[in-house]
Amino acid sequence: MRSDSEVGAAGADAPSPPGRWDWLRADVSASLVVFLVALPLCVGVAVASGVPAELGLVTGIVGGLLVGALPGSTFQVSGPAAGLTVLVYEAVRAYGLETLGVLVLCAGLLQLVMGALRWGRWFRAISVAVVQGMLAGIGLVLIAGQVYTLADRNAPGGGPENLAGLPSLVGGALTSTPQLTALGVGSVTVAVLVLWPRWKAGARAVPGPLAAVALATLAVAVLGLEVDRVEVRGVLETVQPPGLADFGRLAEVGVVGTVLAFALIASAETLFSAAAVDRLHRGPRTDYDRELLAQGVGNSVCGALGALPMTAVIVRSSANVSAGARTRWSRVLHGAWLLLFVVLVPGALGVIPVCALAGVLVHAGWKLLPFRELGPLWRAHRGEAVVLVVTALAIVATNLFEGVVLGLLTAVVKAAWETSHVHLEVRDEGEGRPLRVRVRGNATFLRLPRLLDQLEALPEERRVELDLSGLRHVDHACRTALEGWAERRGAEVDAEAVARVG
Repeated sequence: MRSDSEVGAAGADAPSPPGRWDWLRADVSASLVVFLVALPLCVGVAVASGVPAELGLVTGIVGGLLVGALPGSTFQVSGPAAGLTVLVYEAVRAYGLETLGVLVLCAGLLQLVMGALRWGRWFRAISVAVVQGMLAGIGLVLIAGQVYTLADRNAPGGGPENLAGLPSLVGGALTSTPQLTALGVGSVTVAVLVLWPRWKAGARAVPGPLAAVALATLAVAVLGLEVDRVEVRGVLETVQPPGLADFGRLAEVGVVGTVLAFALIASAETLFSAAAVDRLHRGPRTDYDRELLAQGVGNSVCGALGALPMTAVIVRSSANVSAGARTRWSRVLHGAWLLLFVVLVPGALGVIPVCALAGVLVHAGWKLLPFRELGPLWRAHRGEAVVLVVTALAIVATNLFEGVVLGLLTAVVKAAWETSHVHLEVRDEGEGRPLRVRVRGNATFLRLPRLLDQLEALPEERRVELDLSGLRHVDHACRTALEGWAERRGAEVDAEAVARVG
């Protein structure tokens, strides 16, 4: 009898002949579920990113048909992600829609390089607190921006401006019937998303995002409500490959920084999603380097089409696993259903209320906030909780790239602080004999003020012998400070011990 892992490995891509139709039925069924989950999210992410809705569907199609067929992860599904919405919106606003393809294409090429260099596994070394803080910051910015779209209004700007404008948003909605109507439709959409999983039979039959958007669309049509709807342009009109002139923007520092942000954040989100998805099934584990290569191929193609960047998305991936997918064909087929939808019923997008899609994204942003994890994390690892909060607030106050960089710096400082334990051992052998002071631990600049305070507190009338042999490491700042203090006090220092410490 084979183990679960052997069964999963055998069924990953080459199902045994006797059960071929069972595998096919399972994958077709799972692909339909993923398609129904992906459809409103692809459209919603595109609209929230400030680009035509069709570009979100193009990214979803590429993520299914192309990336879904490539090796790396068997069950996780790729497409436009809410986690990149804020960054894409800022990039489009700063550099224009015509430059988006260049940004995504170059990010994809960078992912290919990182995958070829086998850097995928190193993304697992990123502090989990930074990743959780990144997701929390994205969630806060996403909510702060999409609550304006709930009322059919444009957001004032970035995170701080959006938060400052919330009182005027409420006041305007209460005095404007169209805005109040849109806010009502969007709020009902959020309520359906929250309550839908409690209806077990309905949740098994129809995914929550699709049910919420479908009910909101039906209500708007039946009641004849005047709310903004998704603008339909057609895929052929929307897809605009970047021209040679657009690549000239790569000479700008801001554009290069955005490319790096796209590549690093999309890669980190993908590989952390892979780790989460692997915990949901007993099949083959993700090959991180191959998955990074697959994402690079997908983003390169999306960039060539002028579409949105892609990542692996935990919502669609978990739906794929829970729906009973057996092979990677489930995610390939979900891309085929998206393509058929675009070809056969492209006008259907035009009846969807924008405020309903905003409700889907507000709910998605809320789920990114780590309410349950923050309390236990604070009690067990306060330093990690501080890193999480600093990262999230930095993203809200600045932007996604700078916020993540600040979060990483905070994590590095925290790690340095926790590892740089240094203390003094003072032995007094009596009057007339020197104080023997031994310094032990790791002496870095972070502990230097306290270390000097302790040395300065030693009696000035006593001679001191300073023993540094107990130091495992001393940085340049501490070495210079200790030598300077010893020279001022006339303390004896073991020169060989100083030379041995790295």
